[in-house]
Amino acid sequence: PGVRLLRALPRESRYRGLTLVLTFLSYTSYHLSRKPISIVKSQLHPNCSALGPNPHNDSNSSTWCSWAPFDGDNYKELFGALDNAFLVAYAIGMFISGIFGERLPLRYYLSGGMVLSGLFTALFGLGYFWDIHVLWYFIVVQVCNGLVQTTGWPAVVACVGNWFGKGKRGLIMGIWNSHTSVGNILGSLIAGAWVSSAWGLSFVVPGIIITIVGIICFFFLVEYPEDVDCSPPLHHVMTTSEKDPEAVTSNEGPLSLSGQSSVDHSSSPKEPAEEPEAISFLGALRIPGVVEFSLCLLFAKLVSYTFLYWLPLYIVNVAHFGAKEAGDLSTLFDVGGILGGILAGLISDYTGGRATTCCVMLVVAAPMLFLYNHVGQNGIGTSIAMLIICGGLVNGPYALITTAVSADLGTHESLKGNAKALSTVTAIIDGTGSVGAALGPLLAGLISPTGWNNVFYMLIAADVLACLLLARVVVKEARGWCGPMARQRGY
Repeated sequence: PGVRLLRALPRESRYRGLTLVLTFLSYTSYHLSRKPISIVKSQLHPNCSALGPNPHNDSNSSTWCSWAPFDGDNYKELFGALDNAFLVAYAIGMFISGIFGERLPLRYYLSGGMVLSGLFTALFGLGYFWDIHVLWYFIVVQVCNGLVQTTGWPAVVACVGNWFGKGKRGLIMGIWNSHTSVGNILGSLIAGAWVSSAWGLSFVVPGIIITIVGIICFFFLVEYPEDVDCSPPLHHVMTTSEKDPEAVTSNEGPLSLSGQSSVDHSSSPKEPAEEPEAISFLGALRIPGVVEFSLCLLFAKLVSYTFLYWLPLYIVNVAHFGAKEAGDLSTLFDVGGILGGILAGLISDYTGGRATTCCVMLVVAAPMLFLYNHVGQNGIGTSIAMLIICGGLVNGPYALITTAVSADLGTHESLKGNAKALSTVTAIIDGTGSVGAALGPLLAGLISPTGWNNVFYMLIAADVLACLLLARVVVKEARGWCGPMARQRGY
């Protein structure tokens, strides 16, 4: 029955489905390999007194079961150093990752990066079996892992962008973007299976998984529709304004409805001799909208990653739940993020306004964050509802910008059909956002001793700034909508 179903589907649909599945599994495995560190931290510095008397009979009775060098009173600072080593390396590496992605075959680049990510993930866990207690070993492994993990996002977004046109990207990528939460959940379950018995396997097994998925992608991933004699998608949707010569303007904005008369590059199979040159870093910055959406993502990702790293602790301190209950409750924020990403993609496809969709969600998110801080812990039902709503409003714009918007800008009409900008544009946008991902948890750690209210004020301010940075693009989208309406009324 499965074979008959596949045969009944159009040939291009089969390849599109294969691309979605493989890229989904790829980035799921990336997040799966990033998650173990947050699970294993509790095992590197556990509560030794709960395990009974010290069998070694030495003076350090309170930390006899901890893993050096994380057995000292400064273990929180050392864990922070591990997190920052990965996040800073990831942010820096992302800016150069897209440049290599445009100049190397995406299949080689993605699969090679996954194999290297598996290697460095496993090396962290091998420190357990090799009995390594040197901090710099773990720091260096985290830095290397952060660098090679930057191969993932530009490559998978470029592959999906090559196969799906602008008219379907929002909804499809909104659903597809759930790989982040799926990877986090699977990573938690896999790492938790060995964290108490042999925490090294919590890293080695995910490392093996991402390596296997990378090898599968090497053999089966198709980068371009033209490679298998399929027609490329339309990256610019024909609109009503295109039928009116007076409505056509030149490059008014990255995602405006006007000025989209350009059509996709030729549907004939591409010849290597005619392949356009990859765009430069500065050339990608000149694409209308790249700078605005990059800076917007910086603040949007700052809010998202602050919740990712600090939400369980906030729930423990404010709602007085246990650590396990707080961790389980915090996953509802990710559930809301999945729903928000799908909703944002659906609305932006229907309206054609990516920036407007992001801006509206960011505007609504600010008061919802304020309400969650003040009334979100009044009951378990209120807490669940507020977490899902806040997760959707915070992660919806984040998901839309990193997926559909990145693909739209990477195939913008100003490139005149040159699709060799997807990886570079995606890397610039996500790299800028990763700076916010590193700053958010750091600022929360510095501000939280003064009170959780101040942390939420910081998050609300970041949301407002993210919205303001899109104001110019939103105005251009509004002009694109108002122009045809005014002409229809005879103004």
